[in-house]
Amino acid sequence: MNCIDHGVGKSSWAFASHPGYRRMFASDELTLGIFLPLRFYQGDMAVLAGQAQMVRDIDRLGFAAVWVRDVPLFDPAFGDAGQVFDPFTYLAFLAAQTKTIALATGSAIFSLRHPIDLAKASATIDQLSGGRLVLGIASGDRPLEFPAYGLQHAERGQRFAQAVAYFRQLTGGQTPSVDSPLGRITGAEFLPQPVAGVIPLMVTGSSRQSPAWIAEQADGWLTFPEATHTPEGPKRLAAKIQAWRGLIADGGFRPHMTNEWLDLVDDPNHPRTPIQGGYVLRTGRKGLIELLGEWRAAGVNHAALGIQFSQRPTAEVVQELAEEVLPLFPSHQGPAGFKVAW
Repeated sequence: MNCIDHGVGKSSWAFASHPGYRRMFASDELTLGIFLPLRFYQGDMAVLAGQAQMVRDIDRLGFAAVWVRDVPLFDPAFGDAGQVFDPFTYLAFLAAQTKTIALATGSAIFSLRHPIDLAKASATIDQLSGGRLVLGIASGDRPLEFPAYGLQHAERGQRFAQAVAYFRQLTGGQTPSVDSPLGRITGAEFLPQPVAGVIPLMVTGSSRQSPAWIAEQADGWLTFPEATHTPEGPKRLAAKIQAWRGLIADGGFRPHMTNEWLDLVDDPNHPRTPIQGGYVLRTGRKGLIELLGEWRAAGVNHAALGIQFSQRPTAEVVQELAEEVLPLFPSHQGPAGFKVAW
């Protein structure tokens, strides 16, 4: 049995001094983030050249967050290598390249990694970035990876819950006393601690947990968006969000996030059109603005946009988003990042 004192999800007041959380989230509002990589890896690392400069531009232009994924091994069956780099190492690099943008994972695979290593990497990035880390977390969806770690894919849900509890114990600001199937700690301290006293944990999908568990344990919820080419999808998403928030015991605000892969075309009036089996949305900016408005009305608080499928130059797409879309869904000011001259 897991004997850790389970931390629970915290409402927004607990993150009042957290720069990353406050930049991304406020009740009844929606902000915009950008998923990396800006172009998909297809066998040549050169496709990632110049991406750090683009991230600096995304930060300067005022987006709320930049997102990275956690893909330890490339599975050709999925056809997607993520951003190739280790997410924690890469976010530490991007922390030094940026000033205000939140640094988010979408999502760190908690069932594959040990919670001490997860907490050490996360708290380090949190310190180096001045409190800008927002941690999306998941149980993993690529069966190929689990035997490579010596783990059972079927046990990922149980390991995920155990890792979350262990992680919270380590980063909770007190000397940890851990008795878990994943390890035991007595008499040791964990350093560094998060600069704002907490790292937000945003659960992705179900992560093999019950809705009640997510309502109790998650600091926020990241889900797939439902269909995005008609208003019916956002309406279904609204029902899902409302049901989740109805399970939150204290009734306090906890943010919801979703994402979409875009082919943003030149014609601003191009209708919302699903392509690649609905995996990608081809649209002009007016259709995107309509979708974002529907998401905001549904209770979504942050939209992470992947522009990897856009056929136009990356810089051109980012600039159009910044000039024409971002002013309608602005990032929140919140507290400034904690500044330490490391």
